[in-house]
Amino acid sequence: MSTDLQQAALSAAAESVEVAAEDRGTRTKAPLSAGERTRLIIAHVFVYLAALVFVSPLVYSFLSALKPNNEMFSMPPTLVGSEVRWSNFADVFAYGPFLTYIGNSFFVAIAGTLVVLIVSSTAGYAFGRLRWRGRDAVFVLFLATLMVPAEVLVIPMFQVMQWLNWVDTYQALIFPFAFTAFGTFLMRQFFRGIPYELEEAARVDGAGPVRSFLQIILPLAKSAVAVLSVFTFLSFWNSYLWPLIVTVDYNAHGTLPVGLATFSGLTGTRWDLQMAAAIISMVPTTVLVIVLQKHLVKGIAMAGLGGR
Repeated sequence: MSTDLQQAALSAAAESVEVAAEDRGTRTKAPLSAGERTRLIIAHVFVYLAALVFVSPLVYSFLSALKPNNEMFSMPPTLVGSEVRWSNFADVFAYGPFLTYIGNSFFVAIAGTLVVLIVSSTAGYAFGRLRWRGRDAVFVLFLATLMVPAEVLVIPMFQVMQWLNWVDTYQALIFPFAFTAFGTFLMRQFFRGIPYELEEAARVDGAGPVRSFLQIILPLAKSAVAVLSVFTFLSFWNSYLWPLIVTVDYNAHGTLPVGLATFSGLTGTRWDLQMAAAIISMVPTTVLVIVLQKHLVKGIAMAGLGGR
């Protein structure tokens, strides 16, 4: 019965979206005045200029990855080198165990994201939908952990990893940052915007809190899950300080940010390979953001609006 209720709720939401889209499509737009057109043109110019500012470093990095190493800091600076070396991207994998760094980063980021989604969604449901004594006080204490810088926790966390004998393991790279207040807060805010009548109707049909969460609440929170997934994946993917401290054998358990530092050594720095490796490391996160762009916009817009 709860499955039927879930399908009915989802279909009703889809129909409302379709009706709104039809209304927007059939509604005739009033012609813009001269002042409105001017403001629109100015707004577009500023948007394009801002996009150019943000894209320029990426373009320069990509072109620098194609330069010879001895021309990286040539004076005067040049946008393109004397020759285009596409071989730099292949040399990255021959310079060291870069493929191992990529595999470790994928494993740690995916596993850490899954753990964060499970913990944050269940904790957000408990804080946002269930009523129990001391809920708000515990939630405030939970949010207070956001004010503690991660650098302050490095030494205590490392001591805990030593006590658990987890130093230089994948567990040490995943679990210390898998229980974050940010993810719980995000899911709680989204859950509080879902009508309580859906959950009450499920209880009338005999569904308990767990079944209501899995079959009613969670399917309606896909956008919030997408937002949290992207933010968490990026956090694990770009983490540098903690993997640098807790990893001993970088060739076995090193991640991409740590691997990028290996291009600098006692004999010098291969800036061309380091730049090419940085470009390669940006590809997965860029693809992830592009694929989930629609859910990201929707989730960010809705996660902080509703609630009781």
